[in-house]
Amino acid sequence: MSRRNGVSVSRSHRLFDLMQVLRRHRGTVSGEVLAREVGVSLRTIRRDIATLQALGADINGEPGIGYILRPGFLLPPLSFTAEEIHALAAGAQWVSRQTDDGLAHAMQNAIAKIDAVLPSEMRRALDDNALYVSRQSEDTGVDLARVRQMLREQRKMHIVYREEDGPVLEQTIWPIMLGFVESRWSIAAWCESLGDFRRFRADCIVTVDFLDELYPGARRQLVKEWQAQEGHPCKRRKSAC
Repeated sequence: MSRRNGVSVSRSHRLFDLMQVLRRHRGTVSGEVLAREVGVSLRTIRRDIATLQALGADINGEPGIGYILRPGFLLPPLSFTAEEIHALAAGAQWVSRQTDDGLAHAMQNAIAKIDAVLPSEMRRALDDNALYVSRQSEDTGVDLARVRQMLREQRKMHIVYREEDGPVLEQTIWPIMLGFVESRWSIAAWCESLGDFRRFRADCIVTVDFLDELYPGARRQLVKEWQAQEGHPCKRRKSAC
């Protein structure tokens, strides 16, 4: 244990702090500066640098010259607090119970990877059942995994949907974002016939054809344009159902 301002600091936390200091400096930084900022001796810094290198951190340099951290390395989650672990557990429950099977399976794999590197005392927090998220009961009306695929690939969708107390309509859309709003899944998209952005509630979609045709432009730019329009009250009413 080292001490910082009179408080004991575990070695795992110290390694995390050292990584943060190296990231902050970006360029070459001397061992003396690292020792001062982390609050340990220069000898300890040299040992900790060797430990990080053994873990896979791409740290170049040597005593007397300085050290530089190359990008691309993340420490295992040794420094999670109990509150952060609870947040991860709650997020995992939500994804597992409110999204499609593909995303739920991906979340379970991610949590398993985190669990594998957590110290035993933190693993107990990950398994804590103090928080509960209920399962989604309503039919979304559309395959959310396929919608996410269309988002990634920037492909068009042809949908048949029902307006609230209105007719069933057909529309070709450019899906740009999938959101969970007011306990319902919605798709933000550009409507070809309207020539404008609109939100479509997934549970209002009757049928959908996932098209091979790509839509023009960059999806992220379209998201920015849509979000800018959402700030205007006249635009907020343009949601299906």
